[in-house]
Amino acid sequence: MMRALALCLALAAPVCAEPVVPTFTEETASAGIDTVFDGDWEYMVGGGVATFDCSGDGFPEIFLSGGAGPSALYLNRSPQGGALAFEKTDAVTLDAVLGAYPLDIDSDGVMDLVVLRLGENRLLRGLGECRFEDATQAWGFDGGDAWSTAFAAIWEKGQDWPTLAIGNYVDRKEEAFPWGSCTDNWLHRPEGARFGAPIPLTPSFCALSMLFTDWNRSGHPSLRVSNDREYYKGGQEQMWHLEPGQPPRLYTEKDDGWKRLRIWGMGIASADVNLDGYPDYYLTSMADNKLQVLKDPASGKPDYADIAFKSGITAHRPYTGGDLKPSTGWHPQFADVNNDGILDLFVAKGNVAKMPDFAEKDPNNLLLGQPDGVFMEAGDRAGVASFSISRGAQVVDFNLDGLLDLVVVNRWTSAQLWRQTSVVEGGWVQVRLQQDGPNRDGIGAVIEIRRGDKVERHEITSGGGHVSGSVGWLHFGLGAAATAELRVIWPDGTEGDWQELPARSFQILRPGRPAEAWSPM
Repeated sequence: MMRALALCLALAAPVCAEPVVPTFTEETASAGIDTVFDGDWEYMVGGGVATFDCSGDGFPEIFLSGGAGPSALYLNRSPQGGALAFEKTDAVTLDAVLGAYPLDIDSDGVMDLVVLRLGENRLLRGLGECRFEDATQAWGFDGGDAWSTAFAAIWEKGQDWPTLAIGNYVDRKEEAFPWGSCTDNWLHRPEGARFGAPIPLTPSFCALSMLFTDWNRSGHPSLRVSNDREYYKGGQEQMWHLEPGQPPRLYTEKDDGWKRLRIWGMGIASADVNLDGYPDYYLTSMADNKLQVLKDPASGKPDYADIAFKSGITAHRPYTGGDLKPSTGWHPQFADVNNDGILDLFVAKGNVAKMPDFAEKDPNNLLLGQPDGVFMEAGDRAGVASFSISRGAQVVDFNLDGLLDLVVVNRWTSAQLWRQTSVVEGGWVQVRLQQDGPNRDGIGAVIEIRRGDKVERHEITSGGGHVSGSVGWLHFGLGAAATAELRVIWPDGTEGDWQELPARSFQILRPGRPAEAWSPM
């Protein structure tokens, strides 16, 4: 209660008031979105979306995976603050696409795209004006021939190019396929301006999400992997040491205190939910979603407590629609959708196909954070409780009005797009990180926001979720505050100055320089 009181005073909000429920209006058809994630059992997992600005106007485009059908890139034609509008192009129409992540691999200031596929993965080099070329071979990247279902990227110390982690699913070449063992995940480290041969991460247990994260604030991110227990034999959730110049090494209970955890791991979302300065992790699963917080940061051990139940965030079965069987969670994402200064959580839900022991009518969750740390379900009232079979998603401000919108990929039916049409009083600030040289978008940086006597930390990552990624404006709700007090700790450890930024503004942050205000063209 003391934490709730302190936070409410800092945000000038009533202690006991329920959070404002945002309003979303579906604009799928009117916006021109019609891509379907299609296919049979080889596409029971995957179904991702990537959002990023490839036109240079600041508005995020949408790349949708199509599974057995064609993928599609949609150019953002939305007016600021207006109805959402997109133009479908044939710029990227690959087949067998499971998901994608934007990443400026060669740090030329033009966004590239990592495309995960059933078969060879592709690296697409951005050419500007939303044009791409296949750079898989030119960059020495071994795309393999696996069933790739997870991704993460980080710039290791001293490297000009990123290290890429690829998570793979069931071994398609086994005689027992599809009920065989899991394919090794791969670590692609750079060798100059190319990638070296992939390093197998053995053992692997059918990864469906992975994330580089500095869990202990050591300055050396580790690779966290969430695995699907449907297939693995003796497997568990994993985390890998990643030390510069050293081979990857698995965290173990004996040597590191890593506790065995077995779930149907589908997606990872990271945020400093309990405001202790360390990242917490929401892990989606089948009726067993977790919210993990570090028990004792001073111990130096990755020993986590699950606080999902007491936080009201288990999301273990449908909350509307009448189907009371267990839920199936996929893409999770923390974001402040009602701009009250407290993180909320979106979870995309959907049956694998028609698994009889799990809910068929399984609506997406929109869980609103409250000052006491307990979340409140509002998906039905907000208008996003779709009963489609959802997979990947992104919570993004598509029309740059300061209100977060939503895109969700569905299996066998069209992806869905919602515009937030709330009348929200809370303020916001949106920032972009830019630095010269390698890693222009500051992957691995930390943004700290001071809220009263608390400092909230946000890791800037590439990976996590369920085969869905985003690069662009980073949105922070401010509640009633007229300004945001924040700083950036850059990937090389340099601590930027605290800056006071006005609410309802877009700001570009660069190392060693004052924030630069930006406005849409």
